[in-house]
Amino acid sequence: MDNRKEAKMEKEFVEKLVRLNRVAKVVKGGRRFSFSALVVVGDQKGKIGLGFGKANDVSEAIKKSLDKAKRNIISINLKKNTIPHLIYGEYKSAKVMLKPAAPGTGIIAGGPVRAALEAVGVSDILSKSLGSKNTMNILKAVFNGLENLMSAKEIAQNRGKKISEMWG
Repeated sequence: MDNRKEAKMEKEFVEKLVRLNRVAKVVKGGRRFSFSALVVVGDQKGKIGLGFGKANDVSEAIKKSLDKAKRNIISINLKKNTIPHLIYGEYKSAKVMLKPAAPGTGIIAGGPVRAALEAVGVSDILSKSLGSKNTMNILKAVFNGLENLMSAKEIAQNRGKKISEMWG
């Protein structure tokens, strides 16, 4: 029973390896290598998770990061195939602007931002990465932005309007 649940969960999520890094530690006998993996998982329907794992073996590092990503899943509100409004995500010195786009635009984003947005299920969006070029910090800034997204209902309430008045 438990194996079937795990198998279903495996099929449910799209896994994207964003970064794999090899680190060398110099010891008396030579160099010791270890690996770190940064992974994004998503169901392409509004759920996304970020995981980071380190190990002496590549496959073990990826496995650890996938486990952490599945534990840290957040849910966001999508409006059709884009986000409901413009948002800035910040983490340390990394800043990411995410702007909704018209249908057919595609994902206009680079590297780690593109991987995260594809995993969450956004297909039309404009983005700009500002500040830091650190992959981990950029992804955390994207997650910060996605966590702070408001639903269409919340935006309409804040403006004192009905959803139909705003988007027809």
